[in-house]
Amino acid sequence: MIAVKNNPDIVIRRAHQRDVAAVVQLFDDAIAWFVRIGNVGQWGSEPWSASPQRIERIARECALPEAWVAEKSSIGVCGAMVLGDAMPYVQPACQAELYVRMLIASRDKEARGSGRKLLEFADERAKAVGVNQLRVDCYGGGSGDLVRFYEACGYQPVTTFDVDGWPGQLLSRAI
Repeated sequence: MIAVKNNPDIVIRRAHQRDVAAVVQLFDDAIAWFVRIGNVGQWGSEPWSASPQRIERIARECALPEAWVAEKSSIGVCGAMVLGDAMPYVQPACQAELYVRMLIASRDKEARGSGRKLLEFADERAKAVGVNQLRVDCYGGGSGDLVRFYEACGYQPVTTFDVDGWPGQLLSRAI
């Protein structure tokens, strides 16, 4: 386990199959919040736990070698991230990279900053494997808050894209 700088109560560790339910719950909580704020364009309005395909996807992701969770003893798993190859719907990178394939963080106030901490950990992983670029994609619609979050974490917009009517934004960060 790796203690998070500036918040030693949050540790980052490799994900395991036993984390699948907690990660699915993070997505369910995010969906419920999106519904409350009127942002159903990002992932819809149905809980991920109601979809066997989405549960299966999270189970596959948690089994990957670069799957990580943030955990706080008082609340349990409070974030998850998967690093790896770029998603098939974005343009290929021009240099070696790690791609943030999935990032989710709890809305719980005790978990505040866990998403940012996972992204800082992604920087460390990129250095450890000898690459100097990270990329991530996110929902580019709605209020634009998600794009601004990644920009605040040091990512720069690269290009927009569309996947069957879902507006996306590709961002990059030099390490």
